[in-house]
Parts: sequence; C-alpha cells; structure tokens
Amino acid sequence: MIRSPLITVMVQAVRKAGRALARDFGEVENLQVSLKGPANFVSSADRKAEETLFAELSRARPGYGFNMEERGRVAGTDEANEWVVDPLDGTTNFLHGIPIFAISLALLRNGVPFAGVIFNPVTDELYVAEKGQGAYLNDRRLRVAARRKLADSVVGCGIPHLARGDHQKFQRELSLVQGQVAGVRRTGAAAIDLAWVAAGRFDAFWERDLSAWDMAAGMIIIREAGGYVSDLDGGDKSLDNGHIIAGNENIREDLFKLLKKA
Repeated sequence: MIRSPLITVMVQAVRKAGRALARDFGEVENLQVSLKGPANFVSSADRKAEETLFAELSRARPGYGFNMEERGRVAGTDEANEWVVDPLDGTTNFLHGIPIFAISLALLRNGVPFAGVIFNPVTDELYVAEKGQGAYLNDRRLRVAARRKLADSVVGCGIPHLARGDHQKFQRELSLVQGQVAGVRRTGAAAIDLAWVAAGRFDAFWERDLSAWDMAAGMIIIREAGGYVSDLDGGDKSLDNGHIIAGNENIREDLFKLLKKA
C-alpha cells in the first residue's frame, strides 16, 4: 500500500474514527438519533467521527481547510489544500444494522482530488489512492474491471428516496439500463459504490444529486485504478453539480450513452 506521509496521516485519522464507529455499530439500538431531514438520519456516531477526523487532520496539517458534511466549510490558511470529509456515508444502513457504510476522506489540491481514503470499519476494507501512486485495497493493487460489454456488466446506482431527487427521471434511466446489463445494484453508500468500481466489483456506477464529500475520495481512487469519471454531461464538474458516472473506458461510455437517451 502507499506509505507516503500524506496517506499515513489520512489512514491514521480514519482508523481512529472507525474504531468508534465500529463500537457504536455494535450498539446501534442504543444510539441517540436525531432527524436531519426526511429519511436522512444523523446519529451521535456520525458527529463523534467527524470531530475525531477534524481534530486528527487539524493537528497533522494545521493550515488545510475543511469541507465537512456536518460542520460545513472551515477555511484554512493554505488555500490550495482542502479536506473533504464524510464521517459516515451510509448512515441509514448504519442505523438499520446493515454493515455497508464508510468514512470517506479526500484531499483536494487546487480544487482537484489528489488523495482519497474510503474505510469500512466493520469489514476492515481500506481503499487508498494518491495521484500518480495507484490505488489499493489494503495491500492489494486495484484495477477497474476489464469487461467490454454492458450485457456482461453489473452496474451500481443510487436510487432517489423520500423528498430527494427526480424519481421519474431515475425510473426512465433504470428502465433503459436494466434491459441492457447483467445486473443492477444499490448499496446505500456512494463511497462504497465508487470503491467497488475501483475494485472491479461493479463495472460502472451512476448517481445524481450527491455532495462533494460523497464522491471526492472515490473519484481519485477510481482514476488511480485505471477508471474514468465524469459528470452526467460528460464533463468534469461532478464536485459542483453532484452528478457522477464512473467505470472503465468502454462500459462508462456505453452507460453514458444509455443515460443520455433517458
């Protein structure tokens, strides 16, 4: 795995936050839960993990700014570097006892993903990437899947839920896609979906209306695994417009064309 000082800092931070998440996951029935919005829960575990990440990263890189799901933006003296943090992607899974969730941590350098870490503390799967250094799952080098036909592919997606997203547009997209692929999957955690694309478990993935902290780490991990990432207009504005499509060169392009028809 990558042993650079930057990745070491990031891995230490997510592992420390992850230990507490794993403990809380084991006591999920006892968590104090508050409503943040329709079908969008935030738990005490979520807030504790973010505080841990903020403290660890602030100490290691005191000048860097932050963009965090709960705390929001915190300006740094080093304007070129910004941490993008989701302390618990897949909160609904977490609160329902489903072990598919992750800490997602990225470093943007001049607005572009430079390094990323995605960590599921229950499965102990740690995905890391740094620009030019490749992508890894624990100690194994990652490459995106090599399949070339949609008919052989398993595609991940996000499904709009209560009070979020364009349900009718998604239904049109799904109707076109499901008739062309070997399977469609939805995990409930975009960071995991993107990590699984990098690992070759999913051949491609698309979702709309995400936040930067859902995507930034996964974007650099997929690119360093040899994959392609764009927004749903074919551009590079995913972190701004919230829409993403990713996969290997062939499958991403074919999926992109299908979605455009919808």
